[in-house]
Amino acid sequence: MGIISRGFSGRHGATDLKLPPGQHLTTDFPVLSAGPTPHVSLDRWEFRIDDGTDVLRRWDWKSFRELPTENITIDLHCVTRWSKLGTSWEGVSLDTMLADVKTDASYALVRSYGDYTTNLPLNDLMNKQAWIAFQFDGKDLAPEHGGPARFLVPHLYLWKSAKWVRGITLMHHDRPGFWESLGYHNCGDPWREQRYSGDE
Repeated sequence: MGIISRGFSGRHGATDLKLPPGQHLTTDFPVLSAGPTPHVSLDRWEFRIDDGTDVLRRWDWKSFRELPTENITIDLHCVTRWSKLGTSWEGVSLDTMLADVKTDASYALVRSYGDYTTNLPLNDLMNKQAWIAFQFDGKDLAPEHGGPARFLVPHLYLWKSAKWVRGITLMHHDRPGFWESLGYHNCGDPWREQRYSGDE
């Protein structure tokens, strides 16, 4: 039997109604990345919101950690067909990050250290749908899982929850990110099995 990915323990009883179609439960937390793991020190970490020309907001690690945080319990669904239910995180809501930003943009391009990108409609980041997380299971987020901080957009496949996040560019027109430009679905809704560009 071939190895699916490091840390993946295979199928468990998939009778839970929380599972989107085509998904299988795992108790592990598989590590899948598009490239090598960047190691970002807290003294040089920053997060910026820009409009493609001007920086609208900027936080270093100290000012980011001074923002109000939330404890979040969410289910994760990876496009490679594993799901992990009831995961516990701490992070800052995108509603908080964007509260003072004046924009009429409709889309966001999320940027990571290591040059990974993913695109989302701005509506997918608001109303308690997305966070920048810095703790998992009560511990600082490990680099292999996106530490020091990663996006969490749990209602979409996990590639939309960019690891090692460093900023958002607000846009009036959508632009594909890394996996989207290689044929992954632009939206990535697991309940509609939007895995690849030809899926509805």
